[in-house]
Formats: sequence, C-alpha cells, structure tokens
Amino acid sequence: MTATSVHIGIDLAWGPKNRTGLAAVSSEGRLLASGSALSDDEILGWISGHADALGVVAIDAPLVVTNASGRRRCESLIQEHFGRYDAYAHSTNLGKPEFNPPRGAVLAGRLGLPLDPDGPRSGVAIEVYPHPAMVGLWELDLILKYKHKTKYPFDFRKREFGRLLDLLDRDPALRVTELPRWGELCSIAAAATKHGDLNRIEDEVDGIVCAWLAWLWATSDARLQVYGDVASGYIVAPPAPTHLPRARDLRIAPTRAVRIVGNAAPAASVVASPAFALDGPSRRWSLSVDEARVLERTLLELRDTD
Repeated sequence: MTATSVHIGIDLAWGPKNRTGLAAVSSEGRLLASGSALSDDEILGWISGHADALGVVAIDAPLVVTNASGRRRCESLIQEHFGRYDAYAHSTNLGKPEFNPPRGAVLAGRLGLPLDPDGPRSGVAIEVYPHPAMVGLWELDLILKYKHKTKYPFDFRKREFGRLLDLLDRDPALRVTELPRWGELCSIAAAATKHGDLNRIEDEVDGIVCAWLAWLWATSDARLQVYGDVASGYIVAPPAPTHLPRARDLRIAPTRAVRIVGNAAPAASVVASPAFALDGPSRRWSLSVDEARVLERTLLELRDTD
C-alpha cells in the first residue's frame, strides 16, 4: 500500500537554542499533530515520526539566499504589497552567519527535498511567511500582533493570540478541535498571565499556520502565489491584497510613557493611537494626547524657571 502524503509546517528558529514549532496535516487538510523541537536531529525525528511520505513542507525561514548584503527581492516585494498592514520581512543576506548557509535549506537537504516552488507540489520544501499569509487569506486589515514585543502590553497580546486561535478554529479543513493537543494549546492561552506562558506555545501555533499553508500549496489553492524566484530567493504568500488596511487613527499604539529628568511626574502608560508628532534631532517621536500634555507642562515649567 502506498503511504499517504502528510504536509508539514515548520516555524524554524534561527538556531538550535530556540524552539522550533512543528505541525502535520493530512492530505485532506486535517491537523494531525503539533509540537516543538530544538536541534535539527530532533526536528527530523519529529517529522519522521508523523509522516511516512512527505507532501509539502512549508518552512517559515529563508531557504534560498544568494545576495551578499541588503535584502532579497522577495522581501522587498512582501513589504511593497503587505507593509501597509504592518507585514514586513526581515532582511536576509549571506553576510549574516545564520543564513550562510540557511538552516532551512540544510534541513530540506537532509529531508531530500528540492526547494523549487515551480516544480511538483509534493515532496518539496517551500518558504512561507505567516503574517502576510494571514492578512491575505483572512482579509485582515492589520497583522495579528500576537508576538512578544516589549512595546505592547500583555493583555493586548493575549487578545491578539486569542484571535489567531479562533481564526484557525474556524477553518473547516483543519478540524483542529479533533486533536487533543489543540485543546491544551487553547487552555494554556486562556490561562496565561504573563508573556512566558504564551511564549511556550507561540512557535507551535505558528507551525500549525505553516502546515495549513503547506496543504493549501499542495492543493494548488489560487490564494497563494510566489514572490521572487528560486534563483534569488522567494516567499509563498497570497496575492497583493485589495482590501483596505486599518486607518492609522484606529490602530493600537504601543504602551509608552514620557520620561523626563527632573521633578515632573511622567505620564502613565497609555494604550491609544498617537495624536502628536515631534521631530526630534535623532528621530520622529509619536506621542499620545496625555504624553503631549506632560511634555507641554514640563516645557512651560522650564520656561518659567528661566
């Protein structure tokens, strides 16, 4: 009997000290397993334990890097089409040791998989990027900000994480609720009280997104296309969105406070859209109304003491 192909998603860490998220989906798109690993050997062991025959392996990490410096053309294209939704790609080049050679390409080589997205859609590794994929496939007006960023408060990140889980739950092909591990992931997210709780499962959830993209690519879903090429590097993502991004004044700004040396009390942390811009000598600063008021009050006090 011929083994049925299983599609794999890999949210690949840049090095073995950080966890890599992994997931497997069936040829029908149903989520079969998810987990995480550290070393390349652990990643390959997990894959071999969940797939007798590989279909598409979608990796969230650079696979083809040929430029000595700067960024790849595919990264510029992603920014051009998805940047207004806050989906930007990191610059990748051979000047960075972690991409010379790329870890993803090494893993694909050990799996015996080609990297050409224009070839057969089975037994192949492709590069994907969850943020623009989510924007295009779910028609989001802004990326989901569920990543651990110190500029965003935990409660905000937890809500965004919950939105991601809910959107995956709604996909009829994934049928995530049939997998016991999915219930565990949702319970961990719901009970989270700090960033570390969400960090434990973030890569694994990203791996599920990558596995979903692998299945979509395997089924020749028209909602995905190739940006760039196999010669210079590429990213598989949805076509350029036509829906509008979220208006700037409706976006949640990072938590921040004006810190002023002296006796003036700093403003409390504010979660609101910036309402005031100041061109400083080093950069342009965005302030909330409360922050601008504190700055104004302090400047007036300084003027009065002159």
